[in-house]
Amino acid sequence: PANAPAAPKGAAAAPRPALVVTTVRPAKAEVADLLSANGSIAAWQEASNGAEVNGLRIAEVRVDVGDAVKRGQPLATFASDTVRADLAAAQATLAEANALVGEARAALAEAQGNADRARAVESSGALSAQQIAQYLTAAQTAQARLQSAQARAQSAQAQVQSQQLRLRMTQVLAPDDGVISARSATVGAVVPAGQELFRLVRGNRLEWRAEVTATELAKLKPKQAVRVLPASGGEIRGTVRTVAPVVDAQSRNALVYVDLPAGSPAKAGMFARGEFELGTTPALVVPQQSVVVRDGFAYVFAMQGDRVAQRKVQVGRRTGDRIEILDGLAPDATIVSAGAGFLNDGDLVQVAPGAPRAASAATGGSK
Repeated sequence: PANAPAAPKGAAAAPRPALVVTTVRPAKAEVADLLSANGSIAAWQEASNGAEVNGLRIAEVRVDVGDAVKRGQPLATFASDTVRADLAAAQATLAEANALVGEARAALAEAQGNADRARAVESSGALSAQQIAQYLTAAQTAQARLQSAQARAQSAQAQVQSQQLRLRMTQVLAPDDGVISARSATVGAVVPAGQELFRLVRGNRLEWRAEVTATELAKLKPKQAVRVLPASGGEIRGTVRTVAPVVDAQSRNALVYVDLPAGSPAKAGMFARGEFELGTTPALVVPQQSVVVRDGFAYVFAMQGDRVAQRKVQVGRRTGDRIEILDGLAPDATIVSAGAGFLNDGDLVQVAPGAPRAASAATGGSK
């Protein structure tokens, strides 16, 4: 209206806050000291199972890749007809040799008796020296024949044991508890002795073989806790078993062997990264939402009265929802927590009720 009062000259509208923010002060906390590394997951130990007899045909394959097996469990069987025939022949030879031994013992007993009687009447002259010598020679000959028969019997016994061993070898048995990781056995195949038929991951135990530099090696020792992150996802808690005694001359890296728990989702051959837990050290931490990354640098917004000042900081380790500040922020500074990502240097803000306020405009590090 024409009669409305005019606004006083020089009056300016009060600036409005850019945002209502919550603030926080840095806290001191014990932060885990971690060492990151990469490596591969492998079997702790593998056992190779193969044919121990030559030229036999595989009659049955009882397991496949991925099957869990127990020590002594049959994995495959060979056709045993020829081995059983050879065993029967060896047993027959042994029986014949034992019979010869019996005959030789009887002959020796008779010859020994004649020799003893000849010695007894030697002084009486009832027998000539020639006859006595014949009886003694016959006893020695009978003794030699017995020894020869016994040697043949021992040889035949060895043949029987050999054929019994071959018969046992017609079954391929698991050498330990574990999981079948590879199979090349095929029913009907005739394989030579020594050919691998199965490969077994002993105890289904896996390990992470981490590569670390020579300078980092001194920080690691057995029984340290490790967080392993396989490529398949998830997290596995492991333990350092041993550190390699040598460093590779080409890469200057060393292997650290980390035991993984049974039943973990990891598979042999996977790539994995991990973190060795070296202990904890004190640190100055702030909420991660307080740190804003712009142009590749990290910043926080420190309160200066009712305005904020952008401070460039150096960040370090992360623990939960907090991040370590290495440089650029005073321990008694008050910084913006929620809403920092929407602010610019010098913005006027309104601090939410109950939130910490800056002690003075000079609080904070250098810009």
